[in-house]
Amino acid sequence: MSSPRRLAALTATTTAVLGLALLSPSPASADPLPPPDRHALESAIAGLPDNAVTSAQVRVSGGAGRWTGRAGVRDVRTGRPVPDDARFRTGSATKMFTASLVLQLAAEGRLTLDQSVQSLLPGLLPATYPTITVGQLLDHTSGLPSSTEDAGHEDPAWVVRHRFDWHSPREVVRSAVAQPMVFAPGTRQQYNGVNYFLAGLVVEQVTGRSYAHELRNRLLRPLGLADTYLPERGDVRLRGPHSHGYVRVQGRLVDVTSQSAYAWAEGGLVSSTRDLDRFLRLLMAGRVVPQPWLDLMLTVPDVPYEGTSGGCAQGPDAGHACFTTGLQRTALPGGPVVYGKSGGTPGYRTLTVATEDGARVLTLSLTTTGNGDGSEDPRLMGVAAAAFGL
Repeated sequence: MSSPRRLAALTATTTAVLGLALLSPSPASADPLPPPDRHALESAIAGLPDNAVTSAQVRVSGGAGRWTGRAGVRDVRTGRPVPDDARFRTGSATKMFTASLVLQLAAEGRLTLDQSVQSLLPGLLPATYPTITVGQLLDHTSGLPSSTEDAGHEDPAWVVRHRFDWHSPREVVRSAVAQPMVFAPGTRQQYNGVNYFLAGLVVEQVTGRSYAHELRNRLLRPLGLADTYLPERGDVRLRGPHSHGYVRVQGRLVDVTSQSAYAWAEGGLVSSTRDLDRFLRLLMAGRVVPQPWLDLMLTVPDVPYEGTSGGCAQGPDAGHACFTTGLQRTALPGGPVVYGKSGGTPGYRTLTVATEDGARVLTLSLTTTGNGDGSEDPRLMGVAAAAFGL
C-alpha cells in the first residue's frame, strides 16, 4: 500500500513538520555537534503508546556520539515491548537504494544519466511525451504525472480493504502516463514515486536481472545489511522481529502490519534502524557510489519546485527544489545541513538523515495510527530536535 501518491504525501508531511527545507539552503554550521542528549531523546519518545504512535525506535550515530532507544509496544493486543532492531516498512527511504543502484551502473559505464528513458524502455511512455532522461527520474525533474492506482488512499477504511492489492511496476507507470505531462522535463521539480518505478525498470533492463537480484548483490550483501529485504508479490507479512502498524477506522485500531509491498523500487523495502543507519553512513563515506556520483547525490538542481504543499514549498525559500538524486537536502533550523530520506506506508513512518561529514546520523521509525494525517508529527519533530540539539 505504499504507493507513489501516498508516499509523496506522507513524505511531504514529514519534511514540512521536521523543518526539512523550511529554511533556504545554507552552509553547514561550523560549530561542532554536541554529543547526543540522552535525556532529551528519552523524553522525546516517552509516554508511548499514545493515540498517534504505538512505538518508536531511534538510533543516533556518528563521530560526535551514539545513542539508541526504543519505546512503546510491539503490538497493542499483548502490550509486549518493542524488540531489539525491530524491522519495519521503510516507504520512500527505498529511493536511496534505487538511486544508488542506478549510479553504480552509470559509474560502470553501462548507462548515462543523460540517456533517454524512451531508449531504454521503448513503448512504455507515450509517443507524444518529450524525451525524459534517467537523471530526471532520479531528481524528480521528469515532469511525469502521478499514478492513479491508489485513488482512495486517504480513507483508512479503503486502506484496510485494499492493503493486499498488488500492482505491477508497469501497471503503475501506465496509470500515470494515461495523463498529460505536468511540465517540460528538466524545467521544474515535483516529488513523484512514478520516477522510481521507472528507475527500477531501468535497472532491470540494463542488467538483464531483476531489481531484487541487483539490490541483494550490489547493496544488501556487500554492505552487510542483514535486516533489509524486498518482499515479493504475496509476501505480505514482516519477517523476523518487528513492531505492528495500525490505522484508525471509526475510532478502532486495525492492524495493517501485513500489507502488499507493491511500491517496489519506489518504496517497498523492509529494514531496521541499524541497517538504515549503516547504509547512510557508508553512503556518505563514499563506499556505496564513487565520489563523483556521491557529489551528485548531494546537489540540488537549480529549478523551481512545482506545487504548494510539502517541504520544498515551505519557508523563506519556498518554491525551490530541495530533492537531490535519491536524497533530500535540508538546512535544519538553527542546526546543520543534512541529507537523507523520509518515508511512510500505512502504520509506519521512517526518517533517516545525516550530516555530510557523518558526524551525526539520525534514524527513526515510528509505528503510527493516523494514516498520514500528521498526528505523529510533533513526536517526530521532537526526536529530530533532540538528536541535533536544536
